[in-house]
Amino acid sequence: MDIKLDEGFQFGLGAFETIAVEEGRPILLDRHLRRLERAAAFFGFGPASVRGVTEEAVHKFIADQSEEETRRGAVKVVLSGENVLFQMRGNPYTEEKYLRGFVADISKVKRNETSQLVYHKTLNYGDCILEKRAATAAGIQERVFLNTKGQICEGAVSNIFFVRKNKIYTPQLSCGLLPGILREYVLENFEVNETVIYPEELMYYDECFVTNSLMGVMPVRQLGNICFPHRTRADEVRTLYESQKMSL
Repeated sequence: MDIKLDEGFQFGLGAFETIAVEEGRPILLDRHLRRLERAAAFFGFGPASVRGVTEEAVHKFIADQSEEETRRGAVKVVLSGENVLFQMRGNPYTEEKYLRGFVADISKVKRNETSQLVYHKTLNYGDCILEKRAATAAGIQERVFLNTKGQICEGAVSNIFFVRKNKIYTPQLSCGLLPGILREYVLENFEVNETVIYPEELMYYDECFVTNSLMGVMPVRQLGNICFPHRTRADEVRTLYESQKMSL
């Protein structure tokens, strides 16, 4: 693999997408490529499609991988000023994890909602990786970031949703979060209130779930010292997504 040490690899000025693959099919591929195009425009790379990041290129890359890898895996596409990379890996989210649900905690690291990097999926991903590893070391599955105002914004590798009296709530984009592909799907298919949520308000919510492209919809049974006894809406959202994803 020929990698040039451009600003993407020296300073994190690049973008990436991680696309779920099931039975050889990339899920929500068009949305991932649109988001990558937005990041490419933000960094001034020119159109990602001109650089060779197209639906056809992703499908060809998947076709060249083994059937075992593409039965349930993920394609990672990395784009920087002088590099375009495709990688294949497995999907770590098992049915057992959905049945158990996540345990999460609040991170001591703050999201900077004033940085435009927060709103793109960039190679400036160190905080997320380090906090995800710290969560694993602590025996939990996710860490949730607050912004500089103390508002909940997102998980280390996920967007977060809460349910109160059967209504779904999620932090608004201005809190400082990546507009996730699954977040977009949930907002389009369910009535969701985008709002400002503080940690001290969590006791008033009945459910919590997180989303990303590989996990889909994951119930959260505990966040910090708050337990969420129900998962009715989370299961409803997940059931719809699982029934539709192969056609998305």
